[in-house]
Amino acid sequence: MSSAQVPQSRRFGLSKSKLTTFEQCPRRLWQQTHAPERAEADAEQEARMAVGHTVGDIACGLCPGGVMIESDEGLGAAVAATRRLIDEGHPGPIFEATFEHDGVLVRADILSRDANDGWHMAEVKSSARVKDYHLGDLATQVWVIGKAGIELSGAAVRHIDTSFVLQQEGDYAGLFADTDCLGKIAGAVEGRAQLVAEARAVLAGNEPDCVPGDQCDSPFTCEFKSWCSRDLPLGPEWPVDILPRGGGAKWRARGIDNMLDLEAKSLSPLHARVWEATRTGAPFHDVDSARSTMAKWGWPRAWLDFETVNPAIPRWVGTRPYQQVPFQFSLHLEQRDGTITHHEFLDTSGADPRRPCAEALVAMVPPNATIIAYFASFERGVLRELANQFPDLAARLMAMADSAQDLLPVARACWYHRDQRGSWSIKAVLPTIAALDYDALEVKHGGMAQDAWAEAVDPNTDPLRKWALEEGLRAYCQQDTWAMVLLARHFSGPATD
Repeated sequence: MSSAQVPQSRRFGLSKSKLTTFEQCPRRLWQQTHAPERAEADAEQEARMAVGHTVGDIACGLCPGGVMIESDEGLGAAVAATRRLIDEGHPGPIFEATFEHDGVLVRADILSRDANDGWHMAEVKSSARVKDYHLGDLATQVWVIGKAGIELSGAAVRHIDTSFVLQQEGDYAGLFADTDCLGKIAGAVEGRAQLVAEARAVLAGNEPDCVPGDQCDSPFTCEFKSWCSRDLPLGPEWPVDILPRGGGAKWRARGIDNMLDLEAKSLSPLHARVWEATRTGAPFHDVDSARSTMAKWGWPRAWLDFETVNPAIPRWVGTRPYQQVPFQFSLHLEQRDGTITHHEFLDTSGADPRRPCAEALVAMVPPNATIIAYFASFERGVLRELANQFPDLAARLMAMADSAQDLLPVARACWYHRDQRGSWSIKAVLPTIAALDYDALEVKHGGMAQDAWAEAVDPNTDPLRKWALEEGLRAYCQQDTWAMVLLARHFSGPATD
């Protein structure tokens, strides 16, 4: 049968993921189907998928007696295999149970028997809670499974329980928690047939005209975002979206998109400061504010920055899902007379780095030092986690956490250059003050640091490559703490003309 003879309802096969894509943006689904070459590669998506597969494998491993529905012989065979198991009274669970209705195919992660010999479905997610788009995934599955003649007693999102603590290597019993959503998605299930019809109509027609907007990044960044935005007007050089803390939303709602069209009297003090520095090109610099704040900080000053990993699946005994585990720190230790020495810690052995990190901190940070960080709540949290884990080092580590001062509020209060474009991240502020270039580094940001560490600890990584990764990590982390020193000196220095 030619494609022209295939009934329209079957010509464009759909799945839960495709319908989720359609709900995010019809144009995204159309391009995935008809113009996939426009997509930009997304390494983060690949990483998310890898984590999802691992989480799914663990979830299945916690359900003894389960049968996996393979798809090697095609999804039609998978549908038949699922039906055969159910008709034969399989006690369950069934993994990747496959169903089809009206050309929509779904594979349920885990289909289990309930206490009344009915069926319960669980959709396994690597997140720590139920998210809005999960409900659409569930609704599609419940609709298709129901049309296949299976009445479900429950439909849950099986997500990570962040209170879980790994007690024994490889033992993940208790890693997941179920949130049943069957009642919550009843309306969405009822409307699934209409949604499917709308998706097929879009796929059968010309490319839809969808204006880029918030949907380009929610719930996921669209791989066609750059393509769809390529012909858009550039817009003003200084849009209202630069105003921090979401300050541009109300002005866009009033039809104003150029920040320079605003008047200072209509703005909050913070927004007026941003507006004035942008309008004049002269940075805002309150030296007295910076000096008065930093004068209260003790000596010596320990400028500290951690790099951490936070795996969804706990890697080491005693850790929780998504716990920030430090594998590296950089420390610039500054004396009252201006003398500065650099110290560092990096563990790429793959073993639990917490104890070596804690011991290095105690050895390198003087007992009377004041910790200084940029967004210090993060460093405080890491220090307190370490203190809780190692009672013999707790007093010193808690003293560090309690002494920690934050350079970020100082930056917000005393400095703004229009090139920051509404951000006070260290990477936004630093180029306005000093010629330190992160782009020239092998490791450029925290996400790359995590990736570099993961590659370095992989036993299959070539030793020369591992050395290069370690050098890249050291250079990146050291630059972060040296950047803080330079920022602090600038903030408390002479005012800009």
